[in-house]
Amino acid sequence: MKKSTYVLASILGLLFLFGANSVNAQEVEDDREFDYIKGSPKGPEKWGDLKPEWSACKNGRMQSPIDLSLPEVIFMSQPERTTYKPFYATLQNRGYDISVQWKGDAGSRFINGTEYRLQQVHWHTPSEHTINGRRYDMELHMVHESPDVNVQNRTAVVGVLYQIGRPDPFLSMLNASISSVIGKKDEAVNLGVINPNDIESGSPSYYRYMGSLTTPPCTEGVIWTVNTKVKTVSRSQINLLKEAVLYYAKENARPLQPRNNRDIFLYFSRFGPLTFTNLQPLYQM
Repeated sequence: MKKSTYVLASILGLLFLFGANSVNAQEVEDDREFDYIKGSPKGPEKWGDLKPEWSACKNGRMQSPIDLSLPEVIFMSQPERTTYKPFYATLQNRGYDISVQWKGDAGSRFINGTEYRLQQVHWHTPSEHTINGRRYDMELHMVHESPDVNVQNRTAVVGVLYQIGRPDPFLSMLNASISSVIGKKDEAVNLGVINPNDIESGSPSYYRYMGSLTTPPCTEGVIWTVNTKVKTVSRSQINLLKEAVLYYAKENARPLQPRNNRDIFLYFSRFGPLTFTNLQPLYQM
């Protein structure tokens, strides 16, 4: 083969190779079932039209997230019990978020005497829920399921809000694992034993309301608990989460949904008597 012919063949081969890789990358991107891009054919405004089983995303009357406004809540006092414990877990890049999933019994949260077992946690940037109109920099969701098939509301989610500040210790432990799945949809890595208590999800007070999943199929009947205690996360930790997911989920917060006259309860689990001194920090949020 002449030298010029060989060079031409090599160039064509490289073009074919890179072209094929570009097509494969595009196929991975187009494989997404939904995204968070405003105005996109698969964006939040269109979720309810994408599949019949996702119709609750547009027709539901108890959708999440919502704004939690203090003057409109019903005050309650009721301690709740958690029994979280260490167990083996994996970290997965689901394309639209980063999730830590436990492989077995990682403990439970008890709500009105019903057990809800912890399944997984994931992150949204910025926060999905707002408090008195304020949106925070990040929100962690702890997803629980009741093992009792006779329970009417089998899913319970705890929302933990974060603002920019000191690094979050739990995310710091996952830094290397998150870095290893950057841009790799469906990639999963073993984390070994992970203790849910390291999330430090306790709060002296919390909001409670009935809502839905915040991703398709937007299933309703979810018991939502959103802590009033706001934790801190570093800007670099948020940037890593955004870098890890695919481009259509860099900001993976669903827009606020109508309240539709739902009751919002504010529980005080460790404050003691309800006084203005106790309430004042919430008015300043």
